[in-house]
Amino acid sequence: MRRIRDEILSGALAPGERLIEEQLTQRFGTSRAPLREALRSLGQQGLVEHLPRRGVRVAELSSEDVDELFGLRDVLERYAVRTALPAGAGPRDVTGLAEALDGMAAAAEAGDPLAENEFHRRFHVALVSLAGHRQLLLVYEPVILKLQLYMAANLRREAEQRAASEGVERHRRLFEAVASGDAALALDALSRHGARTYIG
Repeated sequence: MRRIRDEILSGALAPGERLIEEQLTQRFGTSRAPLREALRSLGQQGLVEHLPRRGVRVAELSSEDVDELFGLRDVLERYAVRTALPAGAGPRDVTGLAEALDGMAAAAEAGDPLAENEFHRRFHVALVSLAGHRQLLLVYEPVILKLQLYMAANLRREAEQRAASEGVERHRRLFEAVASGDAALALDALSRHGARTYIG
């Protein structure tokens, strides 16, 4: 159920918050069977946790979880860039990256951190998609989805600590490096990209 997923990833449903079936069926106007299927699917994605005899809650990530996820993201993205930009291949079609970057910029300009967070996810998925490696993408998407959960939980704090344009400019530099078709330049930009910030 996309509405529950969107509320989790927007921070409207907070990490650790219990998800009570009766309340959710009334709120979303659905029956228990599709709701349970949606919660099962969200559990497989790592966005909710099913607790024995205690129901379901929005997943919480420890600092160790977050560090491990950022480390995985880095390894997978570096592999994607090396695969997408072999020596002498030249520039690639970066339309998907450009569209996500434009979306991030518009969301930052509008002061909409939730939309910026979503376009951030799309940017990184588009980056990995350049490799044309289906299995890599299947491994990568759950990682960036869980990191979006972490980012959503920190939207307010991060919005207070950084300029709205900071994340956009960091992604613009990465976009330009990837668009150049130069793998070494792109890998250098990726290493300077910054992993532990909200819109890293």
